[in-house]
Amino acid sequence: MRIVDLLKPEAIVLGATASGKENAIDTLVALHEKVGTIEDAARFKEDILKREALGSTAIGEGIAIPHAKSEFVKAAGLSAMTVPGGVDYGAPDGKPSDILFMIAAPLDGDLHLEVLSRLMTLLMDDGLRASLKSAKSTEEFLGAIDRKESERFDEPKPEQKEGYRVLAVTACPTGIAHTYMAAEALEKAGKELGYALKAETNGSAGAKNVLTAEEIAACDGIIIAADKSVDMSRFDGKKVISVSVKEGIHNPKELIEKIRSGNAPVYHHTGEKQVEKTANDERLGRKVYKHLMNGVSHMLPFVVAGGIFIALAFLIDTALGVNPEEAGGAFGTVTPVAAWLKNIGGYAFNFMIPVLAGFIAMSIADRPGLLVGFVGGLLATNGATFADPGAAATVPSGFLGALLAGFAAGYLMLLLEKLCDKLPRSLEGIKPVLIYPLAGLGIVGVMMCAVNPVMGVINGAVNNGLTWLSDNNYGILLGALLAGMMAIDMGGPFNKAAYVFGTLMLTEAATMSNPNVAYTIMAAVMIGGMVPPIAIALSTTFAKSRWSEEERKNGVVNYIMGLSFITEGAIPYAASYPLVVIPSCIVGSAVAGALSTLFGCTLMAPHGGIFVFAVVGKWYLYLLALAVGSVISALMLTLLKKKVK
Repeated sequence: MRIVDLLKPEAIVLGATASGKENAIDTLVALHEKVGTIEDAARFKEDILKREALGSTAIGEGIAIPHAKSEFVKAAGLSAMTVPGGVDYGAPDGKPSDILFMIAAPLDGDLHLEVLSRLMTLLMDDGLRASLKSAKSTEEFLGAIDRKESERFDEPKPEQKEGYRVLAVTACPTGIAHTYMAAEALEKAGKELGYALKAETNGSAGAKNVLTAEEIAACDGIIIAADKSVDMSRFDGKKVISVSVKEGIHNPKELIEKIRSGNAPVYHHTGEKQVEKTANDERLGRKVYKHLMNGVSHMLPFVVAGGIFIALAFLIDTALGVNPEEAGGAFGTVTPVAAWLKNIGGYAFNFMIPVLAGFIAMSIADRPGLLVGFVGGLLATNGATFADPGAAATVPSGFLGALLAGFAAGYLMLLLEKLCDKLPRSLEGIKPVLIYPLAGLGIVGVMMCAVNPVMGVINGAVNNGLTWLSDNNYGILLGALLAGMMAIDMGGPFNKAAYVFGTLMLTEAATMSNPNVAYTIMAAVMIGGMVPPIAIALSTTFAKSRWSEEERKNGVVNYIMGLSFITEGAIPYAASYPLVVIPSCIVGSAVAGALSTLFGCTLMAPHGGIFVFAVVGKWYLYLLALAVGSVISALMLTLLKKKVK
């Protein structure tokens, strides 16, 4: 659908003034209401503001494109305004926005993404932006868009008859703005240089403008401008350059010239999904980051959906009058509906760690790495060892073990593939279906059975130390230590050691002369597990410049997870930025645990988060301790984490 078909003259205001971001939004919403695009302006504005809360829709270069899918949209449409003085819309380049479009899209389909990508492509043109800002009438405004849209999308490119000389693939982690900006910059530079170029975009709505086998075979070379994994097997034997998506936006001519000069290296596919051999200037840190993000991005849906289902289970049991103290560990599964939700959420959580390891390994070694990564992650969650293959009495190595499993499995599979290159060609057909899976499974099984006992020794020593602190009346120190341990590995051995210690103290409370000691310890344990997700949520909400759009969007869910005592909500962030997130969460959790113990807060239930606050002694002080610890962690995250460029 063309932009000029969605944008009516009555929905355009030229030379407008806006006192601020919300005032500009009001103007654009009113234009939609004027032309009948929406049926409830107030509620549609709420949907626009919800999208803005996830991150500003200002792109930079004076452009802002607020957008929302809403049930209050009667028909898809656009409104537009120019603001000669500009409006502070929170653009990443810090400049005011003077050209604003608002997309109103119905709930069905991904029309808003298609319109957004087309608008981004058009507005990358300096000439069009200048024409729109200088337009004296709505007809002139629409005419400029129509001409550029026809030139860019409708008119056939003469150079296509001779085939494309350079191909490109662009992709960013969120798959929205930068993906299309890089594609447009490369195609524009190719046109200026007289070198026919086609760019495939791997956006959030799927791959578009996909490169064909014939085009790949006939081209001089391929430019990969991506910050996430792309399929490289199709480029075997071609000259390939691999750079970040930012390089594709800012240095397109240099990249094209490198292909044209013949200086690009030849790519040979060895099972790696990324271009390892051709990107000699690609730093090791960036390679590791891309592999890690591949695992994290696939793990996120399991964390988010599973966590919400578990939180709903706690809520339903609470609403139906279940006593958390009496239910104990069964809280969240007492009523049938709650048990059903808890089981579904638990199944999603069970997949979380194996998915992380599996897709890290797949990013490194392509499909042969998927099996060994998944199995390595599963072995990390159950703690199997040579002495205890069934993992009946061993400690799992958790998500840290899964990280090790994913990277080790991926690189071991690459080594195995290179060793198998020496086998007779007659065995090529059975390598991917027999040799790689069989040998890889054996390798990862041995590796994880060797890693898990080390975690067991560490956990035993931790438990002994905690018991000594408890026996010697170091209450506040013990509370801080237990709460801090809950944030170290968020489901791994340290976390489990602290949690098991707290629950064991609950079981022994009846035999203790002062059972409040046990209840105080359990309170410190739970508050330590609640702080990390809440701190992540606070930082992604109030320090938007530190996080990507996807991280901000998923961060909101951590409010629910943190309040529900689901520490695993912070794992994707800890996995992506361990040296920033883990220390920040440990400090905040330790402070919260120390304050909880100092205030004398008690907890008689082993789980449940905010849903068991009815059985928390001095719950108001407990909330204060939770707030203080969470804010401290969020502030540390904001100070330690660099701004997202």
